[in-house]
Amino acid sequence: MDMELASSLGIFQLQRLPFRKNELLRAWDAADEYLLNHLAAVGVAEHANIVILNDNFGALAVSLSAFRPTAMSDSWLSQQATRNNLVLNGIDHERVRSLDSLSLPEAGIDYLLIKIPKTLALLEYQLHALKPLLKADCQVIATGMVKSLPPTAWKLLDRLVGPTQPALAVKKARLIFARVDPNLSLPVNPYPTRYPLENSDLTVCNHANVFSRDSLDIGTRFLLEHLPQNPEYYDFIDLGCGNGIVGVMLAKQNPNARMGFIDESFMAIASARENFVAAFADSRQANFLVADCLTDYPENSADCIVCNPPFHQQHTIGDHIAWQMFRQAHKVLRKGGELRVIGNRHLNYHLALKKLFGNCRQVAANAKFVIFSSVKV
Repeated sequence: MDMELASSLGIFQLQRLPFRKNELLRAWDAADEYLLNHLAAVGVAEHANIVILNDNFGALAVSLSAFRPTAMSDSWLSQQATRNNLVLNGIDHERVRSLDSLSLPEAGIDYLLIKIPKTLALLEYQLHALKPLLKADCQVIATGMVKSLPPTAWKLLDRLVGPTQPALAVKKARLIFARVDPNLSLPVNPYPTRYPLENSDLTVCNHANVFSRDSLDIGTRFLLEHLPQNPEYYDFIDLGCGNGIVGVMLAKQNPNARMGFIDESFMAIASARENFVAAFADSRQANFLVADCLTDYPENSADCIVCNPPFHQQHTIGDHIAWQMFRQAHKVLRKGGELRVIGNRHLNYHLALKKLFGNCRQVAANAKFVIFSSVKV
């Protein structure tokens, strides 16, 4: 695996998260290299206020650490990877200030450096939030691989920042420069979105980077029809909880249950917390954790874990996160505890579940999804 990022700003060792044996993917891409080489060519003012958005594994933040940038991300994994990679390169972690996606940096931004995220609603939210903090001469530079740079991203920059100008593509990567228009009037920030939950009296809150922002997605709808029902279960975990509706409905069905909500997205946990409070006010308590799956969760501490594993990490598709969830769930469950999983039919989760748990039962299926149950024996 290639771990060495070489740009005009220096040579740095970088690793991805979560760690995988025999990792074949780099912790950066040609878009990171293009942006770093551009900044080195034009020069960066010594005390510039630099804000970096959506830096996947810290390639930009580590390379620019001499300028003490602020790195904003909705991903706990991204923040942890940045911290790890600073240590890996012998750089003081205080040289990069980390902010979650719902916090704001200091005003007077000189450089806004943007990796275009897969979810453009997140970019829209970020531009709404940060436009008032940009200096009139702020250099706004967005970057990404050409295949993942839809015209919508350019239109967002045009509409919320100012006129854009693309650079020529290099190694299938592109830079987009936006000139701040101080006279541009921002529309109302449309996030978070809210919609009524069908067959209930709940209104669902979804922050910008949470899946299916405008209605209940069909996978969750199917899962809600087949939730575990066992009066002996007390400690539940909604793993990869998204907006937390699965956990909220589990709590409604189990009045004495203790709920845990876990996701690596700050916006997901914020959504889940708001939805839980909206459903129960002060009458119920729950734990909300932004984390890398169940990495630091106590062993033998849960009776039931429910999850809909992601099969992509930004633009990278794979089942490594699902495997991590299944392995860790096996450790966290008590003997007799259940893992209930929903997934697309083609993902064949039953093979992994049977290998890890020694058993796997199909609970329900339709044309697109399958729900499986495995019990720790």
